[in-house]
Amino acid sequence: MEWESFRSTRHSRAGGNPSASHRKRDDDGVDSAFAGMTVRGMFRNLGYNSSMLNIRQATPHDIPLILEFIRELAEYERAPEEAVATAEDLRRDGFSGEPRFYAEIAEWDGEPAGFALWFFNYSTWQGKPGLYLEDLFVRPRFRKKGIGKALLVHLARVAVEKGCGRYQWQVLDWNTPAIEFYESLGAKVMKEWLAMRVSGEALIKLGEKSAG
Repeated sequence: MEWESFRSTRHSRAGGNPSASHRKRDDDGVDSAFAGMTVRGMFRNLGYNSSMLNIRQATPHDIPLILEFIRELAEYERAPEEAVATAEDLRRDGFSGEPRFYAEIAEWDGEPAGFALWFFNYSTWQGKPGLYLEDLFVRPRFRKKGIGKALLVHLARVAVEKGCGRYQWQVLDWNTPAIEFYESLGAKVMKEWLAMRVSGEALIKLGEKSAG
């Protein structure tokens, strides 16, 4: 399914700043239907076989696997040249004393099937952290097993447990099936917001500008 693989923050394909839509007046917190579920109860409610599907937090030993997922996602989105992250980048930013991201690994019958990479942002209006989903990818041969949905719901539960006020990601505007699916989970399309990004040489030049 189209929604089982996406990258929230894109370059040429779709702009996206993880904090670009953090200020909004209405509360679009995590769907309360997911709050308080046990892991087994969550799988049972969604019709999953919990003996086949395991979702666990990534460790440093998973860095090569995460890189594989990232590159497979880039290939899937026809932008392999944009996936330039290295193992050292992931080790520094995800598995150091102050991690800048977290990752969940989905395994199907013991085999690596997909992953989700996320981090916290913050809403100054709510006075609460938010959970931002950057990447979600399920390998093609493991699709249509509910793994993508399980990862989404798993992170909703993490958001509830961590006291987050909302749970966010981005989707391409032409991907109607994905949008409809996300709306069925309780997500809202933020049509009044446009994502802004400065990157590469433009970022360097902006940083060199005088404040005057």
